[in-house]
Amino acid sequence: MIIIHAEFQINPMKEQAFLEEIRPLVASSRAEAGNISYDLMKDTERESVYTMVEVWKDPSAVESHNSSEHFTSFVGRAPEYLAAPLDVKIYEGNKVEK
Repeated sequence: MIIIHAEFQINPMKEQAFLEEIRPLVASSRAEAGNISYDLMKDTERESVYTMVEVWKDPSAVESHNSSEHFTSFVGRAPEYLAAPLDVKIYEGNKVEK
């Protein structure tokens, strides 16, 4: 399992447009083979900051997602909404046992 956290710091003047733009990406990504979950979360401590929390079955599902039309289309338009560079962290979804 692969877990991805993508943090978006959004220009407050473009926040509503960002939320409208990202809605179809979320719906299409959830429908992809290999997707376990795909959720946009609003930061509780910082204004206009969101994190996309993605869980994928395996690396090939991530590769397929990253080359999908809905993803590449959104990525092409995303910079117009950002107030800071996108911060992406990728985790191998294996629990660490004591």
